[in-house]
Amino acid sequence: MKRSKRERQQQLKEKIANDPFITDETLADIFGVSVQTIRLDRLELSIPELRERIKHVAREHLDEVKALPLEEVIGEIVDLRLDEEAISILDIGKEHVFSRNGIARGHYLFAQANSLAVAIINDELALTSRANVHFTRQVKESERVIAKATVQETGKVKTVVEVASRVNQEIVFQGEFVMFRSHR
Repeated sequence: MKRSKRERQQQLKEKIANDPFITDETLADIFGVSVQTIRLDRLELSIPELRERIKHVAREHLDEVKALPLEEVIGEIVDLRLDEEAISILDIGKEHVFSRNGIARGHYLFAQANSLAVAIINDELALTSRANVHFTRQVKESERVIAKATVQETGKVKTVVEVASRVNQEIVFQGEFVMFRSHR
């Protein structure tokens, strides 16, 4: 059943409010319209493009990373509350995949999760002591991986961080990282 323009735009606003990281392509698939139609709807509704939405969210919710330089984080951190939770985004490009099948190399997913686990630590020194990881499905070129890290336990010298990475709300990687820190 085709929606009216007004209904589609109302639902579009709700979808973007619930998931500011959703792409125009995904929205086009959801609503059964072209990407150009989604872009025109966003323009009429004064909703910025994805990159601007990401920057806006990042400005509102970003503590300063202490344990490593920001440029050493794999992916783009868009939310960081030290010793609580963090979110990063990694767009899988040609450089991240095997050339023969277009599947992302696992070490990029691990690196995104591990660097997020380091970045979340409110300390000048944070090192990975142990990691238990599970890859649940292949990730392909042009997919967007959103990793969310959550601190589970904090001790004097160790912190346990859980990371779940998703593509379109589907878990593709899970990890538990035990992080060494110099002090509290």
